[in-house]
Amino acid sequence: MNVEQNLEKLGLQLPNPAKPAGSYKPCVIVDNLAYISGQGPLLENGTFAQGVVGKDLTLETAQEHAQRCGLAILAALKSEIGDLNKVTQLVKLTGFVNCTNDFTQQPLVINGCSDLMKNVFGEKGVHARAAVGVNSLPLGFSVEVEALFQIQI
Repeated sequence: MNVEQNLEKLGLQLPNPAKPAGSYKPCVIVDNLAYISGQGPLLENGTFAQGVVGKDLTLETAQEHAQRCGLAILAALKSEIGDLNKVTQLVKLTGFVNCTNDFTQQPLVINGCSDLMKNVFGEKGVHARAAVGVNSLPLGFSVEVEALFQIQI
């Protein structure tokens, strides 16, 4: 299974990797693990989707934003390792949803990212996960997702 071909078949294109908004690296490799810093819903123009789920945004829009986070994760990973076919397993995603206090569908929001990973990597994209609701995210992000990949080195 070729990851780049899967992306193309899905009609998806990786964005340019986002520049860090603070003092950190987007991707750190330790042994055969790639730790991807939290990525926001990167838009085509280089800005990020913003808003509060349950107030400004619907569940469906938030799922699209989570998918954009997933594409940003893949862009950060590819920038570091050069070839997404080096992924042997997506180990874990942690998703944060900027939402109202009464919004409880965080897992459904983060499915936007999880489903992308399974569609791109097949069974290697099925992972452990946490989905958490928060009252604020950096730069007003609607969703933020971090990832841990096992890779060939």
